[in-house]
Parts: sequence; structure tokens; C-alpha cells
Amino acid sequence: MKKASQSCSCHFTPSLCTKMQTSSISNSLSILLLLVQFFSAQSISSPQDISALKAFKAAINPTSIPPSSCLASWDFSTDPCALPRRTHFTCGLTCSPDSTRVTQLTLEPAGYSGQVTPLVSQLTQLLILDLSDNNFFGPIPASLSSLYNLQTLALGSNSFSGSVPRPITKLKKLETLDLSHNSLSGYLPEATYLLSSLRSLDLSYNKLTGSLPKLPYNLIELALKNNSLSGIISKAAFDGSSQLEVIELSENSFTGKLEAWFFLLPAIQQVNLANNNLTAVEIPKPLNGSSDLVAVDLGFNNIKGYLPVSLADYPLLSSLTMRYNRLRGTIPVQYSRKKSLRRLFLDGNFLIGKPPSGFFSGNAEISGSLGDNCLIGCPGSSQLCNRSQKSASLCKKAYRGKPRS
Repeated sequence: MKKASQSCSCHFTPSLCTKMQTSSISNSLSILLLLVQFFSAQSISSPQDISALKAFKAAINPTSIPPSSCLASWDFSTDPCALPRRTHFTCGLTCSPDSTRVTQLTLEPAGYSGQVTPLVSQLTQLLILDLSDNNFFGPIPASLSSLYNLQTLALGSNSFSGSVPRPITKLKKLETLDLSHNSLSGYLPEATYLLSSLRSLDLSYNKLTGSLPKLPYNLIELALKNNSLSGIISKAAFDGSSQLEVIELSENSFTGKLEAWFFLLPAIQQVNLANNNLTAVEIPKPLNGSSDLVAVDLGFNNIKGYLPVSLADYPLLSSLTMRYNRLRGTIPVQYSRKKSLRRLFLDGNFLIGKPPSGFFSGNAEISGSLGDNCLIGCPGSSQLCNRSQKSASLCKKAYRGKPRS
């Protein structure tokens, strides 16, 4: 028996045979590479993320999905995290660097209508959930508390109803919570302070009731405008709020006296408590003459007493509104000497005497209104005095017949 040949076993010349073998190996490698690329592109995203995204889209009314919208491009015949996204999943979500997990679900304001499925909680690596300015309705799922990595939850300007889910206070990494412009009702969760990373809280334009709970320590912006919150503004609620800069509590039903501690919050810059039922305000001088307070609005309350002279000691104060209260007495001359003051609204009170002449000097750059008071000698040529004063009879009645000056 002959020994098997070690050479090329073909009917061509050895050199041609070698070329054919080399070509065959090269083709095999190319096919193998294509197969690896094909199969690696078939399943990138986590199956639980894909399941959650499918359920999320299925819960939205198909007629509310415009043809050119982000959701319209969600075609699950392709992988949500696969790149490049030329035709499918072109927007609306962002994936992790390794393209395995969804980290952002952010929809544009396209008028999407539907409920948020509890299965969204399967997107456990989600950092941002933003469905603002659409028509989502129904309760906010309590299961969102399972999104332990969530940093931003923005559901504002929709039609969500029910209460603020108490389990939401488990989101220890949450930095921004915006549930404004919905139809939420009930009390604020008592454990709101447990949101230890929260920097911005906006629950304005809802139907919330009850008093203020203890606030998170690291909060910078607080907005609860236009609700039905009531009771006093207590120091306990703001205990430890050393970073709070913006406080927006207007259009509620807060009562009682706003005490001195409020204006000594170390980082406070803007305060709006207009349209409440406050009856008194105590404003101390700033500590060591230093404060970042820029704007104060206490208009449309029932505040009695005299204008606080100490407000003139706040070095950066540029806007002061105390209109439509029950303030009496004269306007402190210190207000007119305050160079930082640019807006002053004191109309609708029972202020008497002549307004400080400094308001009307050639260098004055102050706007606002001193009308509808009991002032005398307010020059009609000044924008501050455009509105007329109360009648003499009404002013005498308010002061029990005493003179206006």
C-alpha cells in the first residue's frame, strides 16, 4: 500500500492548489467574522429591559403616537441598544456604554396618552425617567421605587392622579423630582426627608393637602405652588435645610406668623409666599450683615403691622412685594436709600404719609407700585404713583379717624 501523500490532493499544479487553499481559508474566516457580528447584534439588550420597553409602549394608546415620533421608531424586530440606530429606536432611550442596559427613558412632548405600566420597574439601571409634557394619566406606579439608581424622575405636565407614592422615598439617589402640573391629591409623604440626595422638588399645580413634612437636608429648590397646603410654616419642616436657595409656596393656605428663623436660612435667595393666609411676619437683620436674599414676595396675604425696616439691611435684596396686605404706617426711608432695590410693590395696603423722596430722584431706577394706599404727595409723574390712593373716608375709617400724615 502506498503512503498517503502530504502534498496538495487536487488535480491542478501544486502552486495553484496552494492558492486555492489560501483563498478557501480566507473566505471561511470572513464568513465566521460575519456570523460573529450577526449573532452579537441579535441579542445585546437585557431581556428584562426589552420586556419592560415592550410593555411600556403597549400601554400607550396607538392613536396618540405620531408617525414621526420617538415611540413610532420603536420596532422590536431589532435590538433597542444595537448601533447604529438608523431607522429603529432613533430616540427616546439611551443605553449603557456596553449596550446591555437602558439608562434613560426620555420622551419628547408628542401628546402620548396612556398609563405607565408597573413593569417599567424592570429597567433597574435607569438613571433618568422623563415623560414630561404629555397626556399620561392614572396613578404613578409605586413600583417605581424599585428603580434604585434613578437620579431624575420628571412626570410634570401630564394628568396623573392619586397620591404621591410613599415608596418613592426609597429612591436614595434621586436628585430631581418633578411631578408638577398634574392632579395629584392627598398628603405629602412624611418620609420625604429620606430622599437624602434630592436637590430639586417641584410638586406645584396639584391638589395636595395637609402641612409641610420635614424636608430633605440637601434640597436646593422647593416648589409647591398652587396646592391646598395649610397650617403654619414650621421650623421643624426646614430643620437642617442649609442649602435651600429657592422657596416657592405661593397660592396655598398657610396661616399664622412667618417667624424670624425663616429669613436666617443660610443659603436662602428667593422666597415666594404670595396668596396665602399669613397674618404676621418677623424679619430679623441678617447675621453679620451678610445674606444672599435677592427676592421676597409676601403679597396677597393678611399681614398686619408695619413695614419691616430690617429688610433694608439685606445687601442683595432687589425685589420686594408686600402688596394687598393690611400694612399700616409710613414707608421706611431706608427703602429709598437701598441701591440694590429695583422692584417694589406696596400697593393695596393702608400706608400713610409721604413716600420717601429718594424714590423720585433723578437717579432712581425703581419700578413697581405704591398705589391704593393712604399716601399723600405721591407724584403723579412717577410710575410708582400711577394708581390712585384710597379715599379719605376709607383711610380715616382704617385709622379710626386719625389723620393720614
